[in-house]
Amino acid sequence: MRFLSIASGSSGNCIYCGSDTTHILVDAGISGKRTEAGLNKIDLTTRDLDAIFISHEHSDHIGGLGVIAKRYNIPIYASKGTIEGIKSSSIGKCIDESLYHVIKADEKIMIKDMCINPMKISHDANEPLAMRISSDGKKAAIVTDLGTYDDYTVGSLMGLNLLLCEANHDVRMLETGPYPYPLKRRILGDRGHLSNENSGRLISDILNDDLSHIILGHLSKENNLPDIAYNTVRLEIDFSDNEYHAKDFELTVAKRDEPLDVITI
Repeated sequence: MRFLSIASGSSGNCIYCGSDTTHILVDAGISGKRTEAGLNKIDLTTRDLDAIFISHEHSDHIGGLGVIAKRYNIPIYASKGTIEGIKSSSIGKCIDESLYHVIKADEKIMIKDMCINPMKISHDANEPLAMRISSDGKKAAIVTDLGTYDDYTVGSLMGLNLLLCEANHDVRMLETGPYPYPLKRRILGDRGHLSNENSGRLISDILNDDLSHIILGHLSKENNLPDIAYNTVRLEIDFSDNEYHAKDFELTVAKRDEPLDVITI
């Protein structure tokens, strides 16, 4: 399985995951041109995509969906609530109804040789989902846009080889920053976004011997910095009540405006 973060951040999200024969995107929140450039990095084009999975209907996850789906007739997989949200947006007006496919949490769907198993998350959107993906015995998950997590979340993420997990904000930067108070409350709430500290705690709860790559994603441009996210999560792992240390894993921070190097697991 190959995994490529093309863009991850509060201004746009687009993740590629694929095998030798199957190619999918999780979210399409950047322009078609940037998506194409990211795929070109691994010798693919947008025409090669078999499906696009959408986590929820917020603009940083669907901003490029209309252009890509319409131009190449790529099937779109999302929850019923998310599809309704897309249809009610200006982006959804140009997407053919036949491209939509409804998926549900914890109901697996096969796209050729890849299995996608959505999971519930807590976020202020219409039925948002995170995506667990497996192929040829390897397992990855993309979990962003969740204000909190619980035993279901932890249980759903056990046994992974790769995890892209939200580390959205530094709490102190957010609290002292320029955002209006209601927006700060939203971000800090149970249907908002994970802080760096809570990201580290969630990651610490699902560490296992087979987990080789941890990517921190969906960083806020205004309320976080890559070094702060990295060091906070690293410390949470190192001081957690388990046998693992941050140095045991490849820990990286996804970039907002350019792809990371492709990861093969």
